[in-house]
Parts: sequence; structure tokens; C-alpha cells
Amino acid sequence: METFLMRVLVIEDDLELNKQLVEALENEHYSVDKAFDGEEGQFLGETETYDAIILDLGLPKLNGVSVLEAWRDLDAESPVKNVPVLVLTARNKWSEKVEVFDKGADDYVTKPFHIEEILARLRAIIRRHSGHSSAQINCGPVILDTRSSRVTLNGKLVDLTAHEFKLFAFMMHNPDEVFSRTELSEHIYDLQHDPDSLKDSNTIDVFIARLRKKLPGVEIDTIRGRGYRLSLPSADPSPSESK
Repeated sequence: METFLMRVLVIEDDLELNKQLVEALENEHYSVDKAFDGEEGQFLGETETYDAIILDLGLPKLNGVSVLEAWRDLDAESPVKNVPVLVLTARNKWSEKVEVFDKGADDYVTKPFHIEEILARLRAIIRRHSGHSSAQINCGPVILDTRSSRVTLNGKLVDLTAHEFKLFAFMMHNPDEVFSRTELSEHIYDLQHDPDSLKDSNTIDVFIARLRKKLPGVEIDTIRGRGYRLSLPSADPSPSESK
């Protein structure tokens, strides 16, 4: 099974296709939110934080091109401005492909399609956005394989829970960045399905402690008053910041 991670928004008005996409993504351990029209999708994109968005063009209320254009026209501080977007459409004219790429799409898939192609293209645009060309990400003796959803330490498989994997994978894709407990919670929990008790940001402390124990070759720093940072082997965090 090929699996990934992170938080994805699916905007598709076809109820059955929306359901199929959400189920496939959840089976791959993504946290998924969904919308069924352009207005709802645009609102979620601008008010929540996502690692990638799947956007249909033929949406009611507001078409996908308008949604994409609105996102890309936002200020640089808006998170959705640079989120990778995979466009879905039933139309296959080359001029329409050019238009959506010019509006800021990262990839384009024509219906009908195989779900496996969507998953592969989604992995690819997230890797490109994160600056990784390979499905494997190394951090010292630890290797994260996004295709197999496996983490190894010195060549030996590490047993991680689904939430531990999501958290570690997100931090591996964003090394040397500091994330608050709330930001980490938003990226690993499914807002529609995970129980509220799990969404308590204090549970992030528990997951971090487990990762430190299971992955002794990885440096996860506590940044006082701010959150956590995964440091690559070459990083030299300031002693005044970490503990």
C-alpha cells in the first residue's frame, strides 16, 4: 500500500466521487476535509491550513478557476496562496489546461481517472512543494519512505502509530521550522472524524516524547514559548532557544 500524510482539502461537487477521493486519501493516512461547492471550498482554503488541495473546476456557486485565482491573488501572508493545488476537470482542451496552469495550478488531471493516479500526483506535488524530489527523506540514520509509509532507523523498521507517523512525516517535510502545538494538531488530525479528546494540543507533547524515544537519531527541539522543531543533522540550534 502506498501511503502519505498531512492534511488535504477535497473540493468536488460529485457526491460519489467526493466520497471515493476522501476514502482513498484517508486510507493513505491523510487528514481530509471536504467541500461540495466553490464558495465553501474557497472559505475552507482561506481559513484552514492545508498541505495540498484537490480542486474540481466545474463547481456550483463558484467555479474552480475563480477559486484558484482568488487564492493566488491573496497577500503573501495567506497560507493558501502557495498551497499546491491539483485540478480535476471533465474537459480536456489544451487551452483550458494552459489557463489553469497560468492561474496557479500545480497539476491537472482529466476525468475519468484512476484513484491511484490522483494519489501519485498528490504525493509528487507535495514533494516538489517541500523541496524533495525523492519519495525517501533522510535525517541522519532515519529514513522516511512516503510511498510505503515506513520509517527505518539504521535499516530497521520503526513501529509508529498513525498519528506518530503523520506528525513525524510533517516535521520531516518541514525541517528546521518551528511549529506550535496547535499548528501540529491541525496537520495531523481529521477535524471531521478524530474525537475532540485527541485534538487537545497537549497530546502533541505525548507524541513528541514517543518519537524521541523511538527515533533516538532524530533531534526534535523544544523551543520555549513557541513549540517544536525537527533539526537536520547539519542544523545548529541556538542553546538559548532549545532545551
